[in-house]
Amino acid sequence: MTHQLFLGEPSAVAAAVVGATLVLEGDEGRHAATVVRLRPGERCFVADGAGRRVLVEATEVDRTRVCGRVLDVVDEPAPAPRFVLVQALAKGDRDEQAIEAATELGVDEVVPWQAERSVVVWRGERAAKSQAKWAAVVARATKQSRRARMPATASVVGIDGLVARVKSASLALVLHEDATEPLAPMELPTDGDVLLVVGPEGGITARELDALAAAGARPVRLGSTILRASSAGPAALAVLSARARWR
Repeated sequence: MTHQLFLGEPSAVAAAVVGATLVLEGDEGRHAATVVRLRPGERCFVADGAGRRVLVEATEVDRTRVCGRVLDVVDEPAPAPRFVLVQALAKGDRDEQAIEAATELGVDEVVPWQAERSVVVWRGERAAKSQAKWAAVVARATKQSRRARMPATASVVGIDGLVARVKSASLALVLHEDATEPLAPMELPTDGDVLLVVGPEGGITARELDALAAAGARPVRLGSTILRASSAGPAALAVLSARARWR
């Protein structure tokens, strides 16, 4: 079984070398000690969320921290191209389900989109709290999937902000039920951002689709069935990962 992964203090993980001592403390140290019940002699991974993963053997454990000896250090290169999921806000927890699965499938950034047909609205204090909740979902999924790199969680965008992201991307794709171009054989760029846009339960409006297409986005379809807001993005990311990364 793969060792449990925890997110450590970035500066401490960055300074880690084989044979040195690494201390996992704070919320992660408490979780490792009291929830996971890591014991001296057991091993775990500690990552900085930016590509460095350290294998640690616990030497001392108390209720609030874990001290361990560094056995191995691996630095994973940044992926190219980057996969960015633009997920429209959805009712219930469907948008959170989408970004959780997307993290497990290798997404590099998640962008909350306040679409015209989004039932949920992020404004003011709620926007900050909701973004923090998304970031917490991404962090948990990062640890569950043993990722050394944690996807970024962007601030919420409206159509104008999304158009700007489309214009700066190497490739922008909009999942749409009426699209005729299939996603599967799509030629991917070798670097830059590949933007994948998923609409809300009610779908992307004609005005939004026109604005995104005018900015350079390409409407694409996954298949003949209609997927929920919670599953469309992860399904598309699986297709992209199979083409570019799972080899």
